[in-house]
Amino acid sequence: MAITDWPEEERPRERLLTRGAATLSDAELLAIFLRVGVKGKSAVDLARELIGRFGGLNRLFAASQAEFSATPGMGAAKYAQLQAVLEMARRALSEDLRERDAFSNPAAVRDYLRLNLVGLAHEVFFALWLDARHRLLVAEELFHGSLLETSVYPREVVKRALALNAAAAVFAHNHPSGTAEPSPSDEALTRTLRQALSLVDVKVLDHFIVAGQGEPLSFAERGLL
Repeated sequence: MAITDWPEEERPRERLLTRGAATLSDAELLAIFLRVGVKGKSAVDLARELIGRFGGLNRLFAASQAEFSATPGMGAAKYAQLQAVLEMARRALSEDLRERDAFSNPAAVRDYLRLNLVGLAHEVFFALWLDARHRLLVAEELFHGSLLETSVYPREVVKRALALNAAAAVFAHNHPSGTAEPSPSDEALTRTLRQALSLVDVKVLDHFIVAGQGEPLSFAERGLL
């Protein structure tokens, strides 16, 4: 049955407008983005299929064009629209971090890192460089690794901090395995970076591990900084 044949109060778009986006399921929200389904499937059915195929919204958002387009009805145009929506979300969060102390809204920091790192099939090491008031200067991927590890070079990190005249930094990396627990090497790297950057008066405020569907793990909250 097409969504237009549903009772009006049950249609996702109408429910969003009357009750708010938070009342909708993941599939219903995605269905509004998709707008239409394919032969024999409503937009909600298609959205459920996409979420089931990728195992969640995060992995769907991180899918390549080829992976996304493997689902019937999903082509380059839809992929481009989805990437545009994600990039707008990243930029909106980035604006918030640039305008005020990043840690005045810790949820925005976590959301920003999740949008950039969750669902990737390889490890990356990411940095948020901050000014003296802890406002975002630059967010960037510093190192790109394999499924299991990323090589991080403290000398290059220090050089980048100096080039940006940063006063503080927040680091993050992802665990494609889905387990957010820090390894001994993660802890050792954090100590090394903190010590190296302290020599040039750059403070490491936190290091996050992003993995799976849960909240990014904070080294600072764990007492590991």
